[in-house]
Amino acid sequence: MTASRLPASIDETLKLLEDGNYVADRSLATVLFLALKMGRPLFLEGETEIAKVLAERLGRRLIRLQCYEGLDVSSAVYEWNYAAQMIEIRMAEAEGVSDRERLGDDVFSQRFLIKRPLLEALEPDTNGAPVLLIDELDRTDEAFEAFLLEVLSDFQITIPEIGTVKAPEPPIVILTSNRTREIHDALKRRCLYHWVGYPDVERELAILKAKVPQAPETLTRALVHFIQRIRKEDVFKAPGVAESLDWAAALSELDAVALDPALASDTLGVILKYQDDIERFNASHIKALIDEVDAELKAAE
Repeated sequence: MTASRLPASIDETLKLLEDGNYVADRSLATVLFLALKMGRPLFLEGETEIAKVLAERLGRRLIRLQCYEGLDVSSAVYEWNYAAQMIEIRMAEAEGVSDRERLGDDVFSQRFLIKRPLLEALEPDTNGAPVLLIDELDRTDEAFEAFLLEVLSDFQITIPEIGTVKAPEPPIVILTSNRTREIHDALKRRCLYHWVGYPDVERELAILKAKVPQAPETLTRALVHFIQRIRKEDVFKAPGVAESLDWAAALSELDAVALDPALASDTLGVILKYQDDIERFNASHIKALIDEVDAELKAAE
């Protein structure tokens, strides 16, 4: 993997994303360019894919910290390999080593340190600083959020037994949230922010054509218009772009060339993830939506 330089303009940022089959609008490319230029974390709501595209196109390592309730320092930063340490101590005792200070220094050395994503992201890399994706930060608690704020302020971590580890070059940091809770203002102030909402029809079409090129265009157009309508309905969880892509791929696997009411009904679980939402769309409702889509597409011809 060969490292590439950072984009020097908003247009270059758009081109970088486009080369990674990521269809972005100019506002997202602008805030991403500024985050890279200023060395600031980018906080995104409603998006995760951009970190993968950045790592791929820049030739950087992607390090992902998947957040969850109860995430702590041992899972996010580092922990000691206690089993290996105990074996080392037993072997030292069997050999008659009695120097506790030397033994302590030995078992609390780098070879017994298990590095987790945040510590890995601070290490030097010949290809340049890695891309650190801190995904779904809103799933953690406020204590971890406060710890993360400290790490992102100085890009260094102190390990009591070893000392302070500081990044020679700050990683490219992308944080995401699904808004299950509000992130504290102190962390938001440290970042540049962008809300990635649902795309309009033309942008979603462009995304599907780039990501699922094997899907027939007639199917893709009908699918996008159908999903756009579902998002206006009173559903618990509206389908996102990821579900659009999955549905296009699934229907292509079934050799569909058009959006058929029966097939749409049978595959509704690809785009809707809650039974209450699925039950809202009975056969007659689905047919009515598809008829509306067909009429709109014919009128546009």
